[in-house]
Amino acid sequence: MLRTFVAVNETGSITSAGRQIGRTQPAVTHQIHRLEKALGKPLFAGDRRHLNLTPDGEILLGYARTLLNLNDEIRERFRAPDIAGHVRLGVPDLYAAFLLPAVLGRFSRAYPQIEIELRCSRSVHLHAALQRDEVDVAVMTRQPEFGAATVVREEPLIWVAARDYPVSTQGTLPLALLPAGSIYRQHALDALGHVGRSWTITAVSDSIAGLQAAVYAGLAVSIFPLCALNQNMRRLGRADGLPDLPAMEIVLQRKPSGVGPAAEHLAQYVEGELRNAER
Repeated sequence: MLRTFVAVNETGSITSAGRQIGRTQPAVTHQIHRLEKALGKPLFAGDRRHLNLTPDGEILLGYARTLLNLNDEIRERFRAPDIAGHVRLGVPDLYAAFLLPAVLGRFSRAYPQIEIELRCSRSVHLHAALQRDEVDVAVMTRQPEFGAATVVREEPLIWVAARDYPVSTQGTLPLALLPAGSIYRQHALDALGHVGRSWTITAVSDSIAGLQAAVYAGLAVSIFPLCALNQNMRRLGRADGLPDLPAMEIVLQRKPSGVGPAAEHLAQYVEGELRNAER
């Protein structure tokens, strides 16, 4: 019933939910009615084609997702083959901090005999490390020179500033950016150039922590992937005189010489989790 409930919320209609979970429309409707009867509360409002959660439905949604994730984790744990090994995983610190903690936590509980060594660096350095067999698997921001790679997620880029930082639509924009050669940096400067906005770089850091420090201190505006937005920052946009930024492709690559069973299990798990992660 909870899985049906979440599917209806995600798709917005009984028909689409039925297609997603492989049930008929009457079966989906029956499951929702059973759930509402069990709880004694209506969970959806609106017509069959455009359903919206009621306040009680919104409360249930968080519990439902938690229970379903736990259910899936239990199944994964007891289905998991008895694989052991050591895997070197490369990932930029932005993704390590904001995309992967929950994913790696679930993987470690499902595959307790697989040890993960995490290497955090910029994507260009991780790609070079793959070629040198210094890491087994890497999750990176796609760059032109990377060649063939599996796209596991698209992540929007956004402008950010401290919550109380006054951003003028005129004048020179102070920026906190990654070092030269970063594709994030290039997108920021290209976008400002296209709209004729003047800028100056007031902070450069190779890590998310350094960029966050500059933003929190009110020294500059920066660009982050949407997943990194938190309560200490606010998102900026056209109303602040800033142009739209593109979405970045996050890719997964294995080292060219091939990987063993432990690394392959991690690669497939991360790929599946990032593809299905809530945006």
